[in-house]
Amino acid sequence: MNDFFSSAQRELTYLWYYFDVQLRQIAVYWAVGILVGSLVSVFLKDRIHGLLRNMGGSRFGAFGLVPAALLGVASPLCLYGTVPLAASVSRSGLRDDWLAAFMMTSILLNPQLIVYSAALGAKALAVRIVSCFLCGVAAGALVRAFYRNKPFFDFSKFDEPVSRDTDPNVWLRLLKNIGRNIKATGPMFLLGVLLSALFQRYVPIDLLTKMFGDNEAWGVLMAATVGVPLYACGGGTIPLLRQWLAEGMSLGSAAAFMITGPATKITNLGALKIVLGAKRFLLYLAFVTLFSLATGLLVNAVT
Repeated sequence: MNDFFSSAQRELTYLWYYFDVQLRQIAVYWAVGILVGSLVSVFLKDRIHGLLRNMGGSRFGAFGLVPAALLGVASPLCLYGTVPLAASVSRSGLRDDWLAAFMMTSILLNPQLIVYSAALGAKALAVRIVSCFLCGVAAGALVRAFYRNKPFFDFSKFDEPVSRDTDPNVWLRLLKNIGRNIKATGPMFLLGVLLSALFQRYVPIDLLTKMFGDNEAWGVLMAATVGVPLYACGGGTIPLLRQWLAEGMSLGSAAAFMITGPATKITNLGALKIVLGAKRFLLYLAFVTLFSLATGLLVNAVT
């Protein structure tokens, strides 16, 4: 019995060590990400979304996919905030292809997640930003090509967006936003650090290398597949990705994970199913899968 408790205490000590090291290395990115996300939400959100609304009267044509995708990256809203906004600007005349570009990048990336992803290193951060932007442009281009004369979205079940940042004191508004942000992301971030510590302690490095690195095509496919069930919160996956990259995961596999994860997050899929309907929802899943695989293989080929 004493040997059992001694062994358990030793394992807990090791786990705490790995958890503590991971937390110290990455917590600053989480904290800065929280601050940046809240600052954008309180001070810039209305301006960003105003620019999107103003695009409705412009004649950019296919070139409008670029600013629409960029605005999606800059938007701090989650998908359940993005869909009502998209419904509102759609009713005001914004084209479906531009909306597709905006919504796709908004699903994949936001200012807060960009800061989080800096913990992965400059190369991985650049891959994430560029691939997510191109995914949005590609989604918009496909909608433009195949749904130019017929509607792609159905926003009839979504009302006008409601802002939660309503306190008349701007600094209290910011503090409340930071509090909501911590509450929403904190538990998943800590869970991600814990999972990373468990992987570091109990999963052999050569196993991860074989899964995500040795056979690059297989590694990309595995990462794209693993991204579906594992992705619950962007901040929560950063510790895992950081650990996997350190232990041999290819950059292309990481890129595939960073696309399929947020794109197939359960909470996102529920809203998308309502907006797209069954047929277009399946097209969305096929597009995300193929784009993530192609991106991962291309990144591995050039890095």
